[in-house]
Amino acid sequence: MTISTGLEPQKADLAVAASAIPGTGKARRRIGRTLKYALLVFFIVIVLMPVYVLVVTSLKPPSDVNPATSWGLPVRWPWEPALPGGPTGLDNWSVAWTALSAALGRTFLLAIPAALISSLLGSMNGFVLSRWRFPYADLVFTFILFGMFIPYQAIMTPLVQIKTSLGLPSNISTLLIVHIIYGLPICTLIFRNYYVGIPNELMEASRVDGAGMLRTYASVVLPLSLPGFVVTIIWQFTSAWNDFLFAMFLSNTREGPVSLALNNLAQGAQLANYGAAMAAALIASVPTLIVYIVLGRYFIGGLMSGSVKS
Repeated sequence: MTISTGLEPQKADLAVAASAIPGTGKARRRIGRTLKYALLVFFIVIVLMPVYVLVVTSLKPPSDVNPATSWGLPVRWPWEPALPGGPTGLDNWSVAWTALSAALGRTFLLAIPAALISSLLGSMNGFVLSRWRFPYADLVFTFILFGMFIPYQAIMTPLVQIKTSLGLPSNISTLLIVHIIYGLPICTLIFRNYYVGIPNELMEASRVDGAGMLRTYASVVLPLSLPGFVVTIIWQFTSAWNDFLFAMFLSNTREGPVSLALNNLAQGAQLANYGAAMAAALIASVPTLIVYIVLGRYFIGGLMSGSVKS
C-alpha cells in the first residue's frame, strides 16, 4: 500500500519551474564544458611535463644542469656561456647532432623499408587468409599470430646463434630482415580482419570479369587498403625506429640505428653533459612525431576498421 503525501506534484512542479528558468540549461552545459576542458588541460600538462624538462635541460650549459633545479628555466640565454669561452646551451644541440646524424640516416634506411615491406607482405597474407579457404587455414593463421606473443627476450639467444651461423653482418641489413619477419604477425592480423569486411559482391564481380586472385588483390582489394596500411606503417615505423634490444644484439654502435647512438651518447664520454643527452633524445623523437602528425588522423579510423570486424 502506497501512502501519498501530496509532495510529488509539488516536486514535479518545482522541476518544471527550474527547467523553465532562462539560462539554467545553458549554465549546466557551460559548467560541463568547462570541466571537460579543465580535465583535458590537466592531462596535457601531465603528458608534456617530461618534454618540458627535456627542452629546458637541453638549453642549459653543462655547468647549470642540476637535478635539483631541473624544473627551472635557464638562468641565462641559450647562446650565453656560463663561463667566458665555455660551452653554451646551443652547443648541446650541436654535440647531439654530431653524435646522431649518421645514425639517423641509417635508421631511416631501416624503419622505412621495414614498415613498407612488412605492411605489403601482411596485406597479402591477410587477403589470402580472409578469402581463400584452404585446408587448415585457421591453424596457419593461429601459428602466424603466435609470433605476436613471443617476447623479444626469449628469442635473443637463438636469434644471435642463427645470425652467427648464417654469417650475417652486424648492421642495418640484418635488423631490417628481423623487423620485417617480426612485424608480419601484427600486420597479418590487422589486414585479415580488415579484408573480412570487404563486400563479397566486389569479389564476385571481379571473378565474373575473369580476374584471378592476384589480379583481384591488385585491382580491387589493394586500392581499398589505405586505412590498414596507415595503421601498419605507423606501427612498424615506430617499432623499428624505437627498437633497442634487437639493435643491441644484432648490430653495433658504428653501424647501428639511432637508439644505440643515443645510448652511447648518454653513457659515453659525454656523461656529464646531460643537456646534450636531452637534446639528442628530442632529435631522435622528431621523426616518429612527424609520422604521427601526418598520419595520426587516419590511425584511429584504420585501427577501428580492422578491429571491429571478425
